[in-house]
Amino acid sequence: MEFESEEASKAFYNSYARRVGFSTRVSSSRRSRRDGAIIQRQFVCAKEGFRNHKEIKRPRMITRVGCKASLSVKMQDSGQWVVSGFVREHNHELVPPDQVHCLRSHRQISGSAKTLIDTLQAAGMGPRRIMSALIKEYGGISKVGFTEVDCRNYMRNNRQRSMEGDIQLLIDYLRQKNSENPNFFYAVQCEDDQFTGNVLWADPKARSDFAYFGDTVTFDTTYRSNRYRLPFAPITGVNHHGQPVLFGCAFIMSETEASFVWLFNTWLTAVSGHHPVSITTDHDVVLRSAVMQVFPETRHRFCKWHIFKKCQEKLSHVFLKHPTFEVDFHKCVNLTESVEEFESCWFSLVDRYELRDHDWLQAIYSDRKQWVPVYLRDTFFAEMSITQRSDSMNSYFDGYINASTNLQHFFKLYEKALESRNEKEVRADYDTMNTSPALKTPSPMEKQASELYTRKLFSRFQEELFETLTFMASKVDDGDEDRITYQVSKFGEDNKPYYVKFNVLKMRAACSCQMFEFSGLLCRHILAVFRVTNVLTLPSHYILRRWTRNARSSVVIEESSADVYTNYLESQTVRYNTLRHEAFRFVDEAMKSSADSYDVALTALKEAAKEVLNAAKNDGRSSAFSNGRNKVASAGDKGTEKFSSGTRVRISGQTLSEVSTILRFPVTSSFTMHQL
Repeated sequence: MEFESEEASKAFYNSYARRVGFSTRVSSSRRSRRDGAIIQRQFVCAKEGFRNHKEIKRPRMITRVGCKASLSVKMQDSGQWVVSGFVREHNHELVPPDQVHCLRSHRQISGSAKTLIDTLQAAGMGPRRIMSALIKEYGGISKVGFTEVDCRNYMRNNRQRSMEGDIQLLIDYLRQKNSENPNFFYAVQCEDDQFTGNVLWADPKARSDFAYFGDTVTFDTTYRSNRYRLPFAPITGVNHHGQPVLFGCAFIMSETEASFVWLFNTWLTAVSGHHPVSITTDHDVVLRSAVMQVFPETRHRFCKWHIFKKCQEKLSHVFLKHPTFEVDFHKCVNLTESVEEFESCWFSLVDRYELRDHDWLQAIYSDRKQWVPVYLRDTFFAEMSITQRSDSMNSYFDGYINASTNLQHFFKLYEKALESRNEKEVRADYDTMNTSPALKTPSPMEKQASELYTRKLFSRFQEELFETLTFMASKVDDGDEDRITYQVSKFGEDNKPYYVKFNVLKMRAACSCQMFEFSGLLCRHILAVFRVTNVLTLPSHYILRRWTRNARSSVVIEESSADVYTNYLESQTVRYNTLRHEAFRFVDEAMKSSADSYDVALTALKEAAKEVLNAAKNDGRSSAFSNGRNKVASAGDKGTEKFSSGTRVRISGQTLSEVSTILRFPVTSSFTMHQL
C-alpha cells in the first residue's frame, strides 16, 4: 500500500483506528543521513509501551499497557510512502463506537465547529451551553467529534489570544485619561516585572465622591462583564439621593488573597487612605481574609442578596419540593427582631425541612454575623430597608455592560454609564433645589426636614414621620428623671412593641429597631416619642450631612469655623430642649395645685422673663421676650442656612490631597459619619 505523504499515511491509520476502536500516536522516526529528512515513521496504538515512573510529576491514571499494534511506513526514492510493517492484534479491549469520540486522536474541532464556538463565545455562552448547542446541531455527542474539555481548552486559547491585544488597549486608555487629567488614578500589578492582569482605576469624580459618601462601600466581584470571564469589580457607594455612586473600578485576573490585598491597598492610595465605616462584598473566604488585613476596623458584611441567589442554586431541590421554604427563609432572615429570635427561627427552619446536616447551610450559619440583618443593625450601611435590595447592590453598569462586551468596546459603554448616572444625579439635584415637596402635617419638624434633606431622603423621612400618627408611645420605665424608656406600638394591632430609651437632657434616643444606626434616618418609633415629649424639631446630631441637599459641594467650611459653629448648634439645641422640658414640668406642677400656687407660678415666670431679658442685654443681644413672643429657632432649620452662607474654602482646581487636607479627615484614617 502506498501513500503520497507521511501525513496521508497518518490520516489513514487514524481513520482505521477510529473504525476499530483505539487511539493512535506517533512513536518513532528515522532521518536521512544525507539531508536530515524523515524517511521512516511508526504509528502505534496509544496504549503502546509503559509509563516511565522516574519522570512522574503528577500522578495520573495509567493508560499504557504495552500494546504492540502498529503501522510502519517508509519513504521510497520516488517520494511515495509504503507500508513496511503492520501489527493488527491488541492486548486490551477495544472501545465501542459510541465511545470513540472520547479517544484523544479522534477528538478534533472542525473548522465549522470552531466558527460556531467563536460566535457563541462572543455572545457570552460558556463551554457547557456551547456543547449543548453543538450536540443538538450535530445530532448527538458522538457526532460532534470532541468533548467539553476540548471546547473549554479551545475557548481558553481564544481568550488568551484576544486578551493579549486588548489588555494593551486597556493600558493605553488609562494612560490617555491620566495624561488628560493627572487626578485620574490607575495602577497595574506586576510581579517580577511581569504584568499579572490586575488593574485598578478611579477617575477624579470617583475620588472626590468618596470624600462625601465613602462611609459605606460595596465591592462586587460577581459581575463578570466580558468574554474573557475576568471579574470586573466596580467599587460603589450611595450618594445623598440614594443613588449608586462610583468610587473606582478593577479588572482582576486572579481572584487570590494577594490580588485582593493589592487591590484594596492600591484603592486606599487613590482615595487618600481613608477607611470606610462598612464594606459589603460577595460571600467569599478569600475576600474576607483580604478585608481583615486591609480594613481591620471596618465592619465587613457579605451581600445578603448574593447569598439568597446562591441559596436557590444550592437548595433547588428544597424549593421545588417545598414551595413554602422561600417565604419561611425570608421571614427567618429579614423579619426577626433579635438574635435570640433569629437563632430559634433558624433551628426551627432547618429541622422542619430536614436540612440540619446541609453543608452549605451550616457554612452560611457559621458566617451569620456577617450577613443576617439582626447582627448588623448597629452599623451604618446607608440603606433605608433591610428587606429590599439597596440601590448600591445593583450594578452601577446594568444596562450597559454584559457578558458579550469585549475590552475594545468596554470603555465606550463604561463612559456612557458614567454619563447616564451623572445626569440622574444632576436631575435629582435640580429637583431638590427647585421644587418644594407637599407637606402632610403642620409639624415644624416636617418643614425643617423638607429644607434639609434631598427629595428622595425627605420622602423617606416624611413616611416615617407620618406613620407616627398611628403609633402610641407610653412610659414603661422612668429610670432617673433624665433617662426614660418608652414602649412604642401601633394602635389597634397586636404587633411587636419597640422600645425607645430617651435621654431628655442630651436629646438623644435609641430604638430597639436601630434604624438610625443602620440608615442614618430617624425611625417612626423615636419620632413618636419626640411627638409625645413635644420635641418639635430635629436635634442637629440626628441630621447626617451626607443625606442633606448640601452633602456634595465644591465649598466647605474651614475646620476652626466649622467646629465653633457645630458647637453652637449643639449647645443651642440642647439648651432649648432642656429649658422647654423643665418649663413643662413646672407648668404641670402648677396646674395640679391650688389657685394660690397658680398665682405664685405666674409671678415667678414674669420675674424669670425679666432676668433673662437683662442677661440678654448684658450679652449685647436682643431677646425674644422683648416683643412678648418666643422666637427661639430650631438648630437644624437655621443651621442649614448658616452652613450654606458661612465661611467657605473653594477646593475646585486643587489636587485630591489638598482637598483631603481641607476636608480634615480624622487622624485615625477611618471614615466618620459627618453631621450638621
